[in-house]
Amino acid sequence: MQTRLRSALIGATAIAVAGAVQAADLTPKEQIQTRQAGYSFMSWNMGKIKSNLEGNFSQPQVQAAAEAIAGIANSGMGALYGPGTDQDIDDVKTRVKPELFTNQEEVGEVARNFIEAADNMAEVAAFGDEAEVKKAFGQLGESCKACHDKFRKD
Repeated sequence: MQTRLRSALIGATAIAVAGAVQAADLTPKEQIQTRQAGYSFMSWNMGKIKSNLEGNFSQPQVQAAAEAIAGIANSGMGALYGPGTDQDIDDVKTRVKPELFTNQEEVGEVARNFIEAADNMAEVAAFGDEAEVKKAFGQLGESCKACHDKFRKD
């Protein structure tokens, strides 16, 4: 199990490096679309975990979803908040608040907390203890909410 988690984290690191380089080649509109796709995929996986905690718990399903979230969390999504991505572009709407672009210290803290919670969720899910998964899932949800409350428009 530890080897699998370690491999996932190594893969996520490689994605982060590649993602940062690739983000520089994207237009602001494409950056918004790409980050929204990442968040949608994480949200879908959060739903999978929640469903497992409310129904029949399947450790392999929870682990796969948690690893997907951790992979995206560690992928360098911050590179997708480049200049010009703070406002709507054509038909692509963004809900990011301007404070995200001006309060870098707080953004960094919120991001680090989210990555830590996502990594913890993946690690806990690998062991499969449902009570621990539920606790880690709550912490992950709180880290998501912290960013939404501070940096996302309603």
